[in-house]
Amino acid sequence: MTAPVARIEDRLYQNRYVVDAGRPHIKVRPHQFPSTNLLALTRICPAKCYEVNENGQVEVTADGCMECGTCRVLCEANGDIEWSYPRGGFGVLFKFG
Repeated sequence: MTAPVARIEDRLYQNRYVVDAGRPHIKVRPHQFPSTNLLALTRICPAKCYEVNENGQVEVTADGCMECGTCRVLCEANGDIEWSYPRGGFGVLFKFG
């Protein structure tokens, strides 16, 4: 008998996120055209925090970020994003570990 497969959305729902209103820990730097890596974040961010807006710009909604580091590895070194840890008491709260 095989185990049931849980969708990533179902697993992420178990976590909670405490929003630090007005102080996001991730910022997308202004860009005329998004880089290939920045566009990739719209597909590979596990929490789906990145999206392309109606003007073709990539923007981030840090609420729900799992702080996994995917965006840091992909975009911080080339200057596409600014990333810092959330202030104490804010950010992701993992329910199961």
